[in-house]
Amino acid sequence: MPGTKMGVVGCGGRMGRMLVAEIAATEGCSVAGGSAAPGSGYVNQDIGELAGIGRIGIPVGETVEKLIRSSDVVLEFTSPEATVEHAELAASIGTSIVIGTTGLSSEQGERVRRAAHTIPIVWAPNMSLGVNLLLSLVEDVARRLGPDWDIEIMEMHHHGKVDAPSGTALALGRAAAVGRGVALEDVEQRARDGITGPRRRGDIGFASLRGGDAIGDHHVIFAGASERLELVHRATSRAIYAKGAVRAARWVVGRPPGLYSLKEVLGL
Repeated sequence: MPGTKMGVVGCGGRMGRMLVAEIAATEGCSVAGGSAAPGSGYVNQDIGELAGIGRIGIPVGETVEKLIRSSDVVLEFTSPEATVEHAELAASIGTSIVIGTTGLSSEQGERVRRAAHTIPIVWAPNMSLGVNLLLSLVEDVARRLGPDWDIEIMEMHHHGKVDAPSGTALALGRAAAVGRGVALEDVEQRARDGITGPRRRGDIGFASLRGGDAIGDHHVIFAGASERLELVHRATSRAIYAKGAVRAARWVVGRPPGLYSLKEVLGL
């Protein structure tokens, strides 16, 4: 039996290749195929050779619709613009989708939510088990410490990352805001430059660092009077994201339509 047939959109990218390799290595899963943009140089290459696992006899295609139709679930880690289009296409076809793309605008996020009225979608800014446990911890700590403690979130990624703050940092900010019973949009402070005045009580601050090949470091700092509590997660391999995404893909097939997070997948 082929198991759950999984397609990878953007299979020529760094994350796409890791997803293909993880699917092939996971019992109960099979690679349905992959798509790449025309002119990328990946189209018609064997997807297994592209992923570094050896020839598996499946050529990379360029038609996302064909890939979605031949898959039980598709995994999407590309750009915000493409992700939204593919989520809507998957909804029109009736195929589940797992989304790990970050940097979506409010309007783009709303379009994904509308697609989830028709199909089950797992959408998570970070597919790591450790990060998703951290989200729960941050919410709990923020609730227990209260507004007298200042919250700052610092993240560092490689020099090629195009969005800031990272989707994971924003998710951590939302978790802290939920713990405090406030909307993140009302308390977030994303940039400081020049004479900014004293820190506003209750704000949640963000700092973004970029450099080298850092895969992803996230620090949540709770600063109180005469003491400081820091929660830190460091990713040292992108393999953790591939493992989490494939786990989510296995979980989501057959679920009722709706928008799910990795918390539901992991039973947190």
